[in-house]
Amino acid sequence: MLVEPKESGNIGSTARAIKNMGFRNLSLVSPPAVIGEEARWLACNALDVLESAERFNAVADAVQDKTLVVGTSRRVGKRRGMIVSVEEGAERVLDVARDNKVAVLFGREAKGLLNEEVEECGLLITIPSSKIQPSLNLAQAVLITAYELSKAEFKGIVRKPYRRQEEKLLIDHKTLTALYERMSEVLSLLEYIPRGDRDLAKKIMSNLKHFIGRAGITEWELNMLHGICTQIEKKIPK
Repeated sequence: MLVEPKESGNIGSTARAIKNMGFRNLSLVSPPAVIGEEARWLACNALDVLESAERFNAVADAVQDKTLVVGTSRRVGKRRGMIVSVEEGAERVLDVARDNKVAVLFGREAKGLLNEEVEECGLLITIPSSKIQPSLNLAQAVLITAYELSKAEFKGIVRKPYRRQEEKLLIDHKTLTALYERMSEVLSLLEYIPRGDRDLAKKIMSNLKHFIGRAGITEWELNMLHGICTQIEKKIPK
């Protein structure tokens, strides 16, 4: 999923890159109104991927039916949540994607993903690169990530890794958003967060989002959490 790509050539090259590695689903968030001939030329034999790409106005719209949202980032830091190498991230993505929908976000050519978009992600992956020239071209980053996903899939076929005894269908992002809102309200009822401390409230909810977002929860677990919230609300008057 490309977020606000500016260069038509990068969009076309991305379509080719993912098809090279056996993938077909390309999504574009706020792309240029007209994707020029350069994109078609660079897409080469992946015009079908380019022409069938879904378009969205915002990241929130694009990921609402996904159970895991993974961001890509060159910048690392504690505030950005859990960050793993692209190789490790690909294996995590593949494990979830066997039974669920996953989105991998790639940010703008000039500045990557914004902080509020990172907040939508349960996990971030990064591609090790030279300190002298750390920034990768957008399509190059997509190709490397798609390659690692393809490699992880091949390893899974050859090694036949352990699978969960039950197919684990996880809750989508839209439903999780409603849960986060309710959990925030319950934490306020409990006075877990000092009144008026918006920075702490934001930090706590951010950590909860990253924790739940990267692990995922089933419908049973969702109902359990809502049940806990209900009991707390009954005990503590609003």
